[in-house]
Amino acid sequence: MRLAIVTAYPPSKVTLTEYGYYLVKHFRTQKEVTEIILITDKTEGEKDLTFNEDGCNVLVKECWSFNDYNNLFQINKVISATKPDAIFFNLQFLKFGDKNIPAALGLMLPLVCKLRGIPTISLFHNLLEQVDLENAGITSNRMVKKVYNVIGNALTRFVLASDIVAVTISKYKTILEQKYKSRNVALVPHGCFEIQQEPNYELPMGSMKVMAFGKFGTYKKVEIMIEAVELIRQRTELDIEIVIAGTDSPNTLGYLDSMKKKYAHIDQLCFTGYVPEEDVSRVFKESAIVVFPYTSTTGSSGVLHQAGSYGKAVVLPDIGDLSILVKEEGYKGEFFKPNNAVSLADAIENILEHDSYRKYLSKANYKAACSIPMSDITNIYIEYFKALQMAKSKGFQLDISLLEKELTI
Repeated sequence: MRLAIVTAYPPSKVTLTEYGYYLVKHFRTQKEVTEIILITDKTEGEKDLTFNEDGCNVLVKECWSFNDYNNLFQINKVISATKPDAIFFNLQFLKFGDKNIPAALGLMLPLVCKLRGIPTISLFHNLLEQVDLENAGITSNRMVKKVYNVIGNALTRFVLASDIVAVTISKYKTILEQKYKSRNVALVPHGCFEIQQEPNYELPMGSMKVMAFGKFGTYKKVEIMIEAVELIRQRTELDIEIVIAGTDSPNTLGYLDSMKKKYAHIDQLCFTGYVPEEDVSRVFKESAIVVFPYTSTTGSSGVLHQAGSYGKAVVLPDIGDLSILVKEEGYKGEFFKPNNAVSLADAIENILEHDSYRKYLSKANYKAACSIPMSDITNIYIEYFKALQMAKSKGFQLDISLLEKELTI
């Protein structure tokens, strides 16, 4: 199988970049895949293809850019030239742009591929009707929100034209089946990027690092985390360093620079900037806990799965998709009330003051992450592709519900 994967890819700053990296890394080790055609966005730096494991060749085709009106045509041109046997899309609503037309044109690609007869699977990380448009930095205007929802319904139907649409959260599958009457939706867990060697769960010497990781400024706000740690410092003698690891969200450029200026007086506050893939492990391992300073959610959390794989205790709001993930995949954490610095301070302090509790959460999260490795996830997708190819060759409709029962982890 020559498999095309359409995704953002390191060193890209576009959303789902890291997930794209691990999709490629683990698909290339599947014995059925003879070549990967990586259809990715243009970047100034070289694409990161440094894999430790043996695997098939990766042919890189940089042909699209965020908010480019020609993405649909450029990607379609590459597909015509390379003639893949199957194609996988790593998608969310703002994958190809945060402007209406380029975002919409990009999401028409699964329909185009389906019409061309190419076995097509789209992994859809979020649904627009489940996104808080104001918190996500898209719009606060009520009328514009209604327009977005109408457009979102249409774009969702474009993605649903795929042979199979995969979602990582059960609620999304329910919505697509009930609201859109779809019968081609498969629930496939997010998966753990890397199964790390089990840590000893002891903390490094020195300050305890309280870390947040991601793209900040929309629904991920660092102010509440900084202010919560300041509250803890006022009432305890805990030695805490605040680590903000990551960059601005594309919708809020300049946000972290403004936070550096606002909190320049705060001691032991570190902004790492962009974290290259080779440094991600160090950033997580050095942390005492991982905090999710979110006001809303927009899909399954890659950061939660990463924190679990490194055996880290987490502090998170009991909202939306994070709450569902914790219940469905076995993660554990200390919860706080969104937008409430006092509640967040109490949650962080409760873990840092009770080391046995921190270790309990850490071990539970490591166990949850290890139960669903990314190698198992890509194997599920390969089985779906094989079933699609067989169905097309035999001329019958694939029954997703029956196949899903066989492939459930």
